[in-house]
Amino acid sequence: MSTAKPGFSPWRFCVAPMMQYTDRHFRYLARIMSVHARLYTEMVACGALLHGDSDRFLKHADFELPVALQIGGSDPHELARAAILGQQAGFCEINLNVGCPSARVNAGQFGASLMANPNLVADCVSAMHAVVDVPVTVKTRIGIDNHDSYTELATFVETIAAAGASVIIVHARKAWLEGLSPRENREIPPLRYDIVRQLKWDFPHLTIVINGGIESIEQASQHVDTVDGVMLGRASYLTPYVLSTVDRDIFGSTKQRLNRFEIFQRYMEYAQREIESGTYLRHLAKPLHYLFHGQPGARQWRRHLSEHCTASSAGIEALATALRWVERAVTPEPMAI
Repeated sequence: MSTAKPGFSPWRFCVAPMMQYTDRHFRYLARIMSVHARLYTEMVACGALLHGDSDRFLKHADFELPVALQIGGSDPHELARAAILGQQAGFCEINLNVGCPSARVNAGQFGASLMANPNLVADCVSAMHAVVDVPVTVKTRIGIDNHDSYTELATFVETIAAAGASVIIVHARKAWLEGLSPRENREIPPLRYDIVRQLKWDFPHLTIVINGGIESIEQASQHVDTVDGVMLGRASYLTPYVLSTVDRDIFGSTKQRLNRFEIFQRYMEYAQREIESGTYLRHLAKPLHYLFHGQPGARQWRRHLSEHCTASSAGIEALATALRWVERAVTPEPMAI
């Protein structure tokens, strides 16, 4: 279990909630690499949490902490019930999704479409804030469709902050709710980091975390002097080894970082325990696909995981033998000091 490094905001470096990516196995891998990063679950729809298999959505290891639970919804009473479940399960934060531009999400009346109704978002935040002790935070965009003026954004932030959201995570792009896919909404609308910095200037009492288009720890380190924190998205999944430098480059840790092989061996210990408890290997192998990204043998490594670790009968040995592809080609990196 990790705690925030003294002297730094708990939100100084975060790994974004990502559907189909940031499950508990990926979070375990991420925590092996960084003690101090704040991790987030995939978004969980409020209805699924309340009426579905809540244990499936809430399960996590203490080793992963601190982990925030991201919820999607727009009914204040149901969100309050879901927030209670999240706190009881041990999550350190309840985050409301007001940024996802997917048509499916917005058809459910949550996600980025909620930016058009600041008072409803405030009611949702207030309802959750009233029943839990952990922070209730909001992840949002800088605007939607033609509602993208700074005045509208500032009013939105002021409204939800008054309801109890003292931490606002801002994807520095607007979202087009019609005409662009979720992927296009991550790439086409221009990045406006200046708007997020202006929010911090105008709301110095709030914790403002910047997100969007940040692809390296070097880029992340350039933002932490102007806002309170940085959230890294898909780069943390597609190039996960970048997380191994977070504690050193973002938090000033002098602890030696692990090389890829050491990370893999620690994850193997976890995978063995999970397999013994009934977890399928394919779920455990998925976060490892890009661990050796950019290294000789990485393509063969990924192919092996795809071909040999997906069968229901696959055991830990299928994961262990994948290492031969990169062991042949890679000399472990020297320890960073």
